[in-house]
Amino acid sequence: MSDVAIDAHRLWKSLMDLAEIGATPKGGVRRLALTELDGRARDLFVRWCESAGCSVTVDRIGNIFARRAGEDESLPPVITGSHLDTQPSGGKFDGNYGVMAGLEVLRTLNDRQIRTRAPVEVAVWTNEEGSRFTPVMMGSGVFVGAFTLESTLQRADLDGIKVGDALASIGYAGKTEVGGRRIGAYFEAHIEQGPILEDTNKVVGVVTGALGLRWYDAVVTGQDAHAGPTPMRLRKDAMVAAAKMVAEVNALALRYQPDGRGTVGFMQVKPNSRNVIPGEVRFSVDLRHARDEDLDRMESDMRAKVAEIASSHNVSSAIERVANYPACRFDAGCVAAVRNAAGGLGYSHLDIVSGAGHDAIYMARVTPTSMIFVPCEGGISHNEVENAKPEHLAAGCNVLLRVILERAGVAA
Repeated sequence: MSDVAIDAHRLWKSLMDLAEIGATPKGGVRRLALTELDGRARDLFVRWCESAGCSVTVDRIGNIFARRAGEDESLPPVITGSHLDTQPSGGKFDGNYGVMAGLEVLRTLNDRQIRTRAPVEVAVWTNEEGSRFTPVMMGSGVFVGAFTLESTLQRADLDGIKVGDALASIGYAGKTEVGGRRIGAYFEAHIEQGPILEDTNKVVGVVTGALGLRWYDAVVTGQDAHAGPTPMRLRKDAMVAAAKMVAEVNALALRYQPDGRGTVGFMQVKPNSRNVIPGEVRFSVDLRHARDEDLDRMESDMRAKVAEIASSHNVSSAIERVANYPACRFDAGCVAAVRNAAGGLGYSHLDIVSGAGHDAIYMARVTPTSMIFVPCEGGISHNEVENAKPEHLAAGCNVLLRVILERAGVAA
């Protein structure tokens, strides 16, 4: 099977056709989870899969599974896939590439009349982005038991629309029970969403795992006061203290290289008036690292430094951890399969740790899993200008084809 290759033109055309649903003037895609546009994208995927001879099922959280039968239907399927929902100002490739790459693998198997021993499935996971509904990676999370189905169906968006009602409105409130079945392996192709592959001039990222992530809500409380009459030495300025805390988050991550990440992306200032000393500042903290023990140390260091800054500026502080995703290590055998396939095909490749969350992280809890990264232009993602080269997308898809054939086996 060394000469089997996907149709690069067909893969690109599928991505471009899909990108027309929710297309934005700047060349991106706005297709939020469980909106009418998401429903249209799902419908297109289902039509394509049924045309390829697949059976399609939808579970109760709206995950879609397109199944190409294997010679031995008693064997657990090898699954690939990703998501079709996007950020509010998203691009053409994040998530979409993984789904279309899976579809292209099925089409290629059909073209070459290759029958696998085990079934092969392509999954579309519900609400991976978490832009409209929380939590992120919702569909895969319910699939592996990280969230309960009942509570997730009751989650509402900012307009009060519940997940269950949104699923029903677009026709994807499925009847199949969620999860609880054997899976042979899971592979997910994805754009890197960062600059490492491009910076190192590598075509394929062999993803060994994903950074652990912790989110925090921080509150700094001082005293509102008039900016003119209040001397500097008597101020309880929450903003000055918070600014130093933000700088410390950045410095902290730099001390835990190469895998440390520290970000403050949200801030509210009260009373937010130009001639009033800020009395309260709320901000988010996002810490990430490839090792949970280092995340523990980063959190401890952050808490100590924030308390020290607060004390020295005559203000109080509070930090609440609001999310915790442990570091993920993918299956050594699946990682090796990706690495060997990339090398066998002559693609330059690099072992890499994902800095972002993906459905594969949840799937790794229930089955051997790995991911395949390809470069994206400028390392930019979650942006309308998100871009990837057709030849890189084809390379990642060819690697995906190889590992699926290896894991599913070829019927005699």
